[in-house]
Amino acid sequence: MCRNIKPLFNFEPPVTDTEIREAALQFVRKVSGFNKPSKTNEAAFLEAVDGIATVSRNLLDSLQTSSPPRDRIKEAARAKTRAARRFASD
Repeated sequence: MCRNIKPLFNFEPPVTDTEIREAALQFVRKVSGFNKPSKTNEAAFLEAVDGIATVSRNLLDSLQTSSPPRDRIKEAARAKTRAARRFASD
């Protein structure tokens, strides 16, 4: 899985449309192999991003949980700590 795509469900504050679109963009970039498509492929690329963003929003709006929302700041701090341990120089 692309490391730049982060879980978006059950956070406080809730996920924004911008965050969903950014995740969709990362997914399409990974699948297509293009960071920025050519003019010929741009329409298809952007259509795919829009479609995945729409499906992702529908999914996130449909999911239910009894767990309390996770705190974005705490989760980011945990991820930063994990990355520091993972990439620490010896």
